[in-house]
Amino acid sequence: MTTSTTRVLALLEILQSGGLRTVPDLAARLGVDERTVRRYVGRLTELGVPVDSVRGRYGGYRLAPGYRMPPLMLTDEEALAVVLGLLAGRRAGLVTASAAAGESATAKLLRVLPAALRRRLDALLGTADFTARPRAATAPETGVLLELAEAALHSWPVALGYTDRKGRTSDRTVLPYGLVAHAGRWYLTGADPRDGEVRTFRLDRVTALRVRSDSGPGSDSDSGPGAFEVPAGFDPAATVLDSLARTPWAHDVSLRIRGGAQDVRGRLPAGIAIVTALDEDADWVRVRIRAERLEWLPPVLAALDRPFVVERPAALRELVRELARRLDGYATVDPTEGPAEDSP
Repeated sequence: MTTSTTRVLALLEILQSGGLRTVPDLAARLGVDERTVRRYVGRLTELGVPVDSVRGRYGGYRLAPGYRMPPLMLTDEEALAVVLGLLAGRRAGLVTASAAAGESATAKLLRVLPAALRRRLDALLGTADFTARPRAATAPETGVLLELAEAALHSWPVALGYTDRKGRTSDRTVLPYGLVAHAGRWYLTGADPRDGEVRTFRLDRVTALRVRSDSGPGSDSDSGPGAFEVPAGFDPAATVLDSLARTPWAHDVSLRIRGGAQDVRGRLPAGIAIVTALDEDADWVRVRIRAERLEWLPPVLAALDRPFVVERPAALRELVRELARRLDGYATVDPTEGPAEDSP
C-alpha cells in the first residue's frame, strides 16, 4: 500500500468521525498541502464515498448524512489467512509497531466478522501453539518501512541518518534496490551513488529519512520518472545474506568442506557463511564464516557428516577435538552402568 493510499484511508477515517472539516485542518492532520487534500477527496468520490463539499468562509468537507462503511465480507479461508498472517508477523518479529498494534488489528477484524466465524477463529487463537519461539527484535518505524518501499518501487534516492553496529552516526544518500526481511529484522540493500558500492542497512538503525525526489511522498504525483536503474538480475535477499556473512566479527573462520557449493550452503545457517568452489579441486568448497563465538560451530560441522578441514583459527580445531572426545565417550558408555560422571 502506497503512502498516498494510506493517507486517503486516513482522510476517510477523519471524515467518519463526524462534523465538517476544513481544508487547512485536514491538510495539517494528513501532513500534505491543501491541493493534495482536494485530490484525495476526489479519489474518495471516485470510489463511491459520498463526500459533501461546503463552500464559504467556514466551508470544508463532510460525509453525506447517514453514510456508513459497508461491513467487511470475508470468506472463512480469507479471514483465516488474515488472522494467521497477523499472528505470524508478530511472532516473526516483523511487525513495525508495538505488539498492541497487531493485537488491536486482530480484535478489530474479529469484531466485524459474522458471529459464527468469529467464534471459530477465537477457538483457533485460544488453542493453537507453535514449535518456533517468538522472535524478539527491534522493528523499524512504520513510516520508515513504507517510505523506503515506495522509494525502491519508483527508483527514488533517499537520504538516511544511520547508526552503525558500533554506534557511529552518519548521513548518507542511498539508491534503494530492495527490502528484505531476515531473522526477525528488516534490511535495506542499495548502492552508494558516489562509488556504486552496494551496502546493507538495518532499518531499526535508521534515525532519519527523506526521499530525494520531487515526485516523492507528499507531492501531487504518485509516481514519477526513476532516478536510477536497479542492475539486471539483482537479488536483494542473496545480497543481504552475503553482506551479513561478511560482517566483521571476532573470529574469521576458514574451512574446506567436501561437497558441492549449493549443497553445503543449504546445510549452513543462512547469512553466516560465504561458500565458494575451489578451482583446484571440484569436489571441495571453501567456507568463510565470521563469528563472535566459536562454540556453536563444532556441532554444526559434525551435523554436515562429511570431511572438512579447519584452516583457521587453531582454537576451532581444538573445539572440534573436544567435541569428538565427548561424543566418543558418550558412545562407549556401558548402558548397564549408566552415564559416566563428569570429571571435576
